[in-house]
Amino acid sequence: MYEILCYGDSNTWGYIPGTGGRYAPQARWTGVLQKELGPSFHIIEEGLNGRTTVWDDPVEGAHRNGRSYLLPCLQSHMPLDLVVLFLGVNDLKKRFDVPAADIARSVGVLIDLIQKSGAGRAAAGLPLLLIAPPPLGKLTEYAEMLQGGEEKSRLLPSRYQEVARENGCAFLDAGTVIRASDLDGVHLEEDLHRLLGEAVAARVKALLSR
Repeated sequence: MYEILCYGDSNTWGYIPGTGGRYAPQARWTGVLQKELGPSFHIIEEGLNGRTTVWDDPVEGAHRNGRSYLLPCLQSHMPLDLVVLFLGVNDLKKRFDVPAADIARSVGVLIDLIQKSGAGRAAAGLPLLLIAPPPLGKLTEYAEMLQGGEEKSRLLPSRYQEVARENGCAFLDAGTVIRASDLDGVHLEEDLHRLLGEAVAARVKALLSR
């Protein structure tokens, strides 16, 4: 059985825009991914609301730092066949005040940690699929928190693609498949979870069939 770890934030957790509730497991993109891939694959969901790439959040708590939990997470689920990394939206918050290039470099820090973790099944190392989040949409309740983030979010795909290329990772620009909900400009509606799950499944099949 293939073991695939999906490491992300609220859009991996399954946050419902407009309500703050959580989608049912089968409705989340990770659940769609599981259905598309079938019983020969085990999808491990590791989504946390507010998770950043490498930043301690002074408001929501240091535990939101994606780097601090990543290594124990990898080692607790090893051996793994693939990691899907889907982070970066929370780094756009005004309180962090970092440019898109630094968010991409922070993703690179996580990639390096994953590749050096020893958590992969294959002797050649642990394959990784990096997903760039879709650009922010029309912000409502998050407008002040994400002030200035819209422009930076549109720069992330090209910056992420460069980091993926430098580190030998597969890459998916989620913005070519989905867009953020008009309800809050950040999260994904249910039909978009389905589209993302199907797109990720296609990439995973291609990666693991090599």
